[in-house]
Amino acid sequence: MIVVPGPASLELGERVAKGLSARIVEGVKPRVVPVEHRVFPDGESYLRFSDVVDEEVVIVQTTSPPTDTHLLQLFLMVNTAKDLGARRVVAVIPYLAYVRQDKRFLSGEAVSIDVIIRLIEAARADALITCDTHSDISSRFKIPIKNLQVLPLVAKHLRDQGFEGAFSLSPDKKAINLATMGSEVLGGGYDALEKTRDRRTGEVQTIEKALPVRGKDVVIFDDMISTGGTMALAVEVAKKSGARRVAAACIHPLLVGNAAERILAAGAERIVGTDTVPGPYSIVSVAPLIVKAL
Repeated sequence: MIVVPGPASLELGERVAKGLSARIVEGVKPRVVPVEHRVFPDGESYLRFSDVVDEEVVIVQTTSPPTDTHLLQLFLMVNTAKDLGARRVVAVIPYLAYVRQDKRFLSGEAVSIDVIIRLIEAARADALITCDTHSDISSRFKIPIKNLQVLPLVAKHLRDQGFEGAFSLSPDKKAINLATMGSEVLGGGYDALEKTRDRRTGEVQTIEKALPVRGKDVVIFDDMISTGGTMALAVEVAKKSGARRVAAACIHPLLVGNAAERILAAGAERIVGTDTVPGPYSIVSVAPLIVKAL
């Protein structure tokens, strides 16, 4: 087995390879094969492989910003590995972009995730592993897919950091399952806020409500943090309800622009995410889950 850390997931790819090496099966030790890559001045991506003939190749490449560049690199890597004679290619895409556009919310919109799925399959990936997609898209694929559940890892990290017994909160009723899973690890109960989003502008409004958190710690769980607006509003509601400490937790810490500053300014003590997206708040590694899935 060969592990190829893509340009967007160099550290996570190395962690996956190290984890696989510790779980050697039938004496076969995984090898890390780097991919030569660069971006030309006009923005085009260049990639070059070596030594993948008749091998099972695991390509680890997230699709966080710059999203379209990382997606194209993914397609090039998968297709090139197959062209060079790889026996099987497993695409590990820790954060799969465009999942939020899984249907037409407004007339005439592109169903973006369907296009991405067709491109992954056209590149000839044999299987896919991803982490906590925004919605369940497994049935849309023609190839095998594993969608790993990551939130318990984040909750366990926070429990170990002194948040045992904290109240678990989700910023949206649609994500109540995240608060439920968080509460199963932390205890302390759970609830969800309610938000509305303008389909055209993307503007989010959170409906405030009293929460039973006075003097308690609160962890707000979401699947991803992008601009930070939704999370910042949820932090403000928790603080107004008398929360002692508030942690903002997510699986995919995109944290675009000044998102982190917005959340911390709203009253969050800390931000915790995973390395599905690399960055300063990617504290919890999903490598053990990927290793187990592989």
